Amino acid sequence: MKLVAALTAATLLATAGVASAAPASAGQREAVQQIIDELTTDGGALGVQARVTGLGTFRSGFAEYGSRKPVPHNGRFRIGSNTKPFVSTVALQLAGEGKLALDEPVDRHLPGLVDKRITIRQLLQHTSGLFDYSEALPLDPAGFPSIRYRTWDPLDLVEIGTSRPLAFEPGAQHSYSNTNYIVIGLLIEKITGRPYAKAVEQRILKPLRLGDTVLPGNDLDIPGPHAHGYYQDADGKPTDVTRLNPSWGGAAGEMISTTRDLDTFLNALLAGKLLKPEQQKELTKTTPQSPDYGLGVAVAQLSCTTIYGHDGLIHGYATMMIGTQDKRVTLSITQAANGGTPGDAAFRLLEKVFC
Repeated sequence: MKLVAALTAATLLATAGVASAAPASAGQREAVQQIIDELTTDGGALGVQARVTGLGTFRSGFAEYGSRKPVPHNGRFRIGSNTKPFVSTVALQLAGEGKLALDEPVDRHLPGLVDKRITIRQLLQHTSGLFDYSEALPLDPAGFPSIRYRTWDPLDLVEIGTSRPLAFEPGAQHSYSNTNYIVIGLLIEKITGRPYAKAVEQRILKPLRLGDTVLPGNDLDIPGPHAHGYYQDADGKPTDVTRLNPSWGGAAGEMISTTRDLDTFLNALLAGKLLKPEQQKELTKTTPQSPDYGLGVAVAQLSCTTIYGHDGLIHGYATMMIGTQDKRVTLSITQAANGGTPGDAAFRLLEKVFC
């Protein structure tokens, strides 16, 4: 699920009624817990862990199929496309340092890699028109076992993305494509002289002390305490896919984190602690062509406020990190065999917390 669509659904849900006054903290905790419990009882999730500003941590369900072991309060999980805001932050930092310009062609730094008309801004905002390479990979139940442990080179992923014609003229409209962020990862490497993962570590993880967040590369394991993630195989049987090679996600979706670390990162990002003022404005700036997505951050309107964030979906795990400068929700859903993704309950959670 892409958060642009998810937050649009949340907006529709939120504006269907009038927001009520915020309940007392104990009552709100109970209401939040009830919504989270719905995700494991009705939403198809095996387990859920969440962190809400001012209310603390929540959990529901179990850490492993067939076990009564609860989900760890601060367990690690694959964050999928929540990787993108980390990567866009580094790119915007480089822009603030004068090492790149958002509206210059990518070809200036990576000649011949993509269409010469595509700019860095268009990659960050998903308005490049590049085909999404992940749509050509066998990520379905029948095909996924064939690539589950394969190591992918980012250049090979870009080649898949550029093997198809552009979906539209660069800048003409918004279409979410993981190819965009693989290219941004290569751009960061070209400018810094180091792999994009090292740039994320040095510029974000270490300064914010995000010790439980890792960029695994082709490492198969989730280090530390974690719930197991599952996937329904071609025969409809639950398969534990906790161990997999996330290199097919790369700079578009490989990272592992916790609700605590995501909360810390999102707080710093939205509070302007990671970017200079000019780049901070660019971060959440939308356009007529991309009305719901800035530069690595989705934007939506609830009944009471504007919210910012992203989500991530990868085999076994679904995550959301949503916030304002004052409040934040980070949510990890461990998928059961039939899949569990943020649905109506997650959207009601946003309305309950923020409004």
